Amino acid sequence: MSSSLHVALRQSKYESLLKGAVFVGIILVLGGSYKLSEIDLPLLWSEDGLHASADFLTGLIPPAHSREFLSYIIKPTLDTLYIAILGTLMGVFLAFPLSLLASHSLTQMGKDESAAEQTPLKKFCRTAPYVLSRGLLNLLRSIPELVWALIFVRAVGLGPLPGVLALGIAYAGMLGKLYSEILDAVDTRPIEALRSTGASKLNIVFYGYLPLALPDLIAYTLYRWECGIRAAVVLGFVGAGGIGQEVELSMRMFNYHEVSTLLMILCLLVGMVDIISGQIRKRMI
Repeated sequence: MSSSLHVALRQSKYESLLKGAVFVGIILVLGGSYKLSEIDLPLLWSEDGLHASADFLTGLIPPAHSREFLSYIIKPTLDTLYIAILGTLMGVFLAFPLSLLASHSLTQMGKDESAAEQTPLKKFCRTAPYVLSRGLLNLLRSIPELVWALIFVRAVGLGPLPGVLALGIAYAGMLGKLYSEILDAVDTRPIEALRSTGASKLNIVFYGYLPLALPDLIAYTLYRWECGIRAAVVLGFVGAGGIGQEVELSMRMFNYHEVSTLLMILCLLVGMVDIISGQIRKRMI
């Protein structure tokens, strides 16, 4: 009894030391990050900071509501919506085939072959698409949409097109990674039952994996579309068109009342997309 009590006390002591070390490590990391980032929070409450903030906030009221301005921003608003829709669709079409190749469970179908049947060539043909697709997805999503937009603005010029291309490429990497993980998380028992009937790999994918994974695939795609609205606005700051470009121009000209109107339109746009995506989820899922 005393031996077990001694062991329990020693284990409790080690756990306390470990928790203390983790806590100290977190404090050191946070303190080092604060120091290296050179954050100066008192600047927010300095006289210049308060004066600039007051000028901006008071400039937002009243919002610009002239007929000329409201009619002018119809096209940028539609451009933002189009960029989000087309960029998300482009990302889906690129992500889906890549996710099939990047799914471990799909690329490993047929692993029940005997050791003699698993020749080096078969192993290479099975693993090469998986490795290459994973690497491509990592590359696509590691570069932010803003950088892609800068690249495409240089390539095709200003306007909505570079925004669509930037969102499509970046979202292909994000959605492809999510799709592959969703496919890997599918319950394999119905899949095994389908395989036992002698179904081909293509039939297993379209009649086994996809019906089971479809609700999650739709949900994540719609969520990415909602994010695309906000991303399209940010891309406008580098010349990709839409509301973001108008916000950047109004900010540069100190027309804060126009910024106020543009932000309200953005909020309405995001709310509208949220309602539409919610209705689609209810009907399709």
